[in-house]
Amino acid sequence: MMIDMHTHWRPADVADALRARTREPRIVRNPDGVEVLKSPRMGEEPLARAFDDVDFHLARMDRQGVETSVLSLLGSFCWIEAQPLEESLPLCRTVNDGLSAICRKHPGRFAAYAALPLTDISAAAAEFERALGLPGMIGAQVPGNYFLTRKDAEAMRPLLDVANRHRACLFIHHGPRPGDTFPKVAGDIDNARRRNGTLDMQASLSSVMTTLCLTDYLADYPDAMIQVHNLGGNLPYEVERMDHRCLLDTPDEELPSSRFRKAKVYVDCNSFGPRAIEAGVRLYGAERTVCGTDGTEFGCDWTRKALAEAEIGEEAREQILHRNAATMLAHIGKAQGERAAA
Repeated sequence: MMIDMHTHWRPADVADALRARTREPRIVRNPDGVEVLKSPRMGEEPLARAFDDVDFHLARMDRQGVETSVLSLLGSFCWIEAQPLEESLPLCRTVNDGLSAICRKHPGRFAAYAALPLTDISAAAAEFERALGLPGMIGAQVPGNYFLTRKDAEAMRPLLDVANRHRACLFIHHGPRPGDTFPKVAGDIDNARRRNGTLDMQASLSSVMTTLCLTDYLADYPDAMIQVHNLGGNLPYEVERMDHRCLLDTPDEELPSSRFRKAKVYVDCNSFGPRAIEAGVRLYGAERTVCGTDGTEFGCDWTRKALAEAEIGEEAREQILHRNAATMLAHIGKAQGERAAA
């Protein structure tokens, strides 16, 4: 059975807020008088298909052999986190309460990452604390742009403090901080989706991993768990050049490949094929790799096929499909149990 650590969710709980918006994403009525969700990349979707349904998702999980899905906001719904605090905090609380209710109703089938009001990091830390007291909540999802450099990452220390204290997880997903220009490439430029959705995303995630693994930023947070998606960027293919430059420029420094492997950062294999997974396992080790599918039928089929074809051995395959994530969830569950008993 698979544990899917990267399952995005589109919560119907924010429908009223989407109706009140004057810019996309928002809910409007089309010329036929039917309510649709309009978003920049997805165009128009009837409301019946615009949000995720628990029963539909559970049926998909059963078909695909997914034991547990760890839910997190889909990127196009993360606009709630970038609103002024008086708007973002109640929206995030509503989403987090709704995600927890799903976990509570279906024990063992779901866990969730919290959404946080990112325009006020102290308020975000307080909501993170609150959310971790809810059933099923194992951590929070935060935008990758906060970790592009060590200097950028300083703003996230209050959230790392919470994660470390509660032995919870931060899921670092490619995305903008409030106020960032995003996406970087305008839609009228050739191959905009390829440039934004692959080239820029993967380069940005490589920068995130460089911050997390090649600086001492995480040294103060030994009990926090960190997950970065999409194999942490292009590093499995770039690390040999990093090692080469290190040997030439700073020969007394530990090789980047060694530091990436030692770092206590998990990566998921969402969206990658067998050759990339093989390279990721060589760099990070199978023990630091987990499954991710984005929470779609296509993503699940793609990931299962990629893992089946990857030449990594049955032991590594089982670690990635289930065992590593089970260890992460057990670690967090133990900490939650200790808090409840205190």
